[in-house]
Amino acid sequence: MSNLLTRPLAPAFTSYIVGCRIKLSWARFFRHLFGLISILCLSSLSFFLISNYIVQSVTVSGPSMIPNLLNGGNYFVNRLAYVQSEPKATDIVEVRDPQDGSLVVKRIIATPGESVYFKKGVVYVNGKRIFEPYLESRTPTFAYEKSSEEFTCCGADQYFVLGDNRNNSTDSRTFGPVPRSNILGKLMQ
Repeated sequence: MSNLLTRPLAPAFTSYIVGCRIKLSWARFFRHLFGLISILCLSSLSFFLISNYIVQSVTVSGPSMIPNLLNGGNYFVNRLAYVQSEPKATDIVEVRDPQDGSLVVKRIIATPGESVYFKKGVVYVNGKRIFEPYLESRTPTFAYEKSSEEFTCCGADQYFVLGDNRNNSTDSRTFGPVPRSNILGKLMQ
């Protein structure tokens, strides 16, 4: 009995076992490789879908939203925020600029059907002076041409947007009210 335990296996039998192990190893390797490739593909697809349709990173370029958002600051935009509700006044949103198609971050001042009136540095919506606690005190808001008065109405499905740094912002005073389709999402703070 001890001879059987200590005696080496026959060479033909040993090569058969080694051959099976090699076949099993390659099969196992390809199974793991397929699993890894599947995980990478699903991860890439998930990243693409989430970053383009759910939450997107945006970098504010320029001083138009100072003091509330910094130039070069990174923020997230909720792309699903307006799926079941409409944008509201004071929401900070990512907008596709109607003039050149670039993405900009602005604050909604007026919604569809509302009127915006600039008079001596003050903003009125529907004839009432708006309360803007997000601006530095005594910040004047003039029409783009620095005229003393200007009146604009938002049509159906149009929004009037302004930057918080009113003296250094290209916004609806320049390109007019933006259509709802140009509002891509709400900034998450």
